[in-house]
Amino acid sequence: MFQDESSSVTSSSPLQVFSMMSLSPNLGSPYPWLRELKSEERGLYLIHLLLNCANHVANGSLENANIALEQISQLASPDGDTMQRMATYFTEALADRILKAWPGLHKALNSTRITLVSEEILVRKLFFELFPFLKVAFVLTNQAVIEAMEGEKMVHIIDLNAANPAQWVALIQALSARPEGPPHLRITGIHQRKEVLDQMAHRLTEEAEKLNLPFQFNPVVSKLENLDVEKLRVKTGEALAISSVLQLHSFLASDDEHHRKKMPLGSKNLNGVHLQIALQMNQSTLGELLGKDTVNGYSPSPDSASSSPLSSSGLAKVDSFLNALWGLSPKLMVVTEQDSDHNGSTLMGRLLESLYSYAALFDCSESTASRTSLERFKVEKMLFGEEIKNIIACEGAERKERHEKLEKWIQKLNLAGFGNIPLSYYGMLHARRLLQGYNCDGYKMKEENGGCIVICWQDRPLFSVSAWSCRK
Repeated sequence: MFQDESSSVTSSSPLQVFSMMSLSPNLGSPYPWLRELKSEERGLYLIHLLLNCANHVANGSLENANIALEQISQLASPDGDTMQRMATYFTEALADRILKAWPGLHKALNSTRITLVSEEILVRKLFFELFPFLKVAFVLTNQAVIEAMEGEKMVHIIDLNAANPAQWVALIQALSARPEGPPHLRITGIHQRKEVLDQMAHRLTEEAEKLNLPFQFNPVVSKLENLDVEKLRVKTGEALAISSVLQLHSFLASDDEHHRKKMPLGSKNLNGVHLQIALQMNQSTLGELLGKDTVNGYSPSPDSASSSPLSSSGLAKVDSFLNALWGLSPKLMVVTEQDSDHNGSTLMGRLLESLYSYAALFDCSESTASRTSLERFKVEKMLFGEEIKNIIACEGAERKERHEKLEKWIQKLNLAGFGNIPLSYYGMLHARRLLQGYNCDGYKMKEENGGCIVICWQDRPLFSVSAWSCRK
């Protein structure tokens, strides 16, 4: 069990604010003294404004939404404290959702916007370097591969998003030192950009040659959603491992236009219920509310449940992909995913959950890098900010950031014919030492569901790692 160490969190930490706050619809403030609020008051008031703004957006009350956005702009700042920075990106997301009500206007304002894959790769590299989450996932994955492939002479690894060679460089080094000698290693890397795979191939081949490890890199240029499994070239006699790092949730995206009204701002009734939940009696805190699945008799309908087995094409798509992977008969598959519930059908439901999750990430960012760090700013704007925008502003197939909890992935993988296997004890020890090396009490790991690992900031789960094998 991991103890609450709130003393290590700054006074403006949203996790502290969330646990104390009592939201009241009577809170109000004329513009002149908004900036005089103390940090905790400001954090509470920002959350109040964001919830009210989201409710106005969901109900199409754009004039009131605009008033709330104007008030938020008096308090939010991309270089302020944790709550101010987080509110900046939620405000952008809500404003973007409003603009989508006028597709022509939205397209005109975004017509010259260029999203470079190279920038996306850069910001994910910065995230990898600044925070330990993916490093922990790589350590756990590699140790699971090493132990599963003990004694195997031909090892084939499929990387579903081959953009970071660091993980496989470490694995090549470990396999080259095997007491029984190194295996023949083949890595199949999947990515939509050929130059990314070329760089990966060069770096890994260079390392393998230096260590005299027999190695082959098989590049597959493709978006994961368009992947032809035949191109993975799994050969008889190979022991296969699959690594999926933050990839599976995108398969939950589906074109759910028929679930929406003509104006893509949200479901009025359900979003109204969510606001009533968030702004109910003073005795209830937001921290308590976010921990409840049902409040005041409300429970999600099959449409709004984040992952009902009866839900439409999105789940059929992920089921089909998992079945295809199962058909390759991997000896091991390791899955890393965001451990959050951002896949509800209502705006308010996703807003409440994502406020809590990204509060933890922004708080973690505040404690990990200085406020003047350009790298931290890029990660918050280009990674966290874009994820928030996708969760809040987008619907249907456009909404790719459909993060789900570990329990939901366990259900999906079990249904696809995979059986959960405990992650390596040695891997866990190595990962804990890695976290301790950050000299920050906030990073924590805990074991769940018989050998799965959840990586947390304070007591908030943020990423999960689980290992699987094929059930015969």
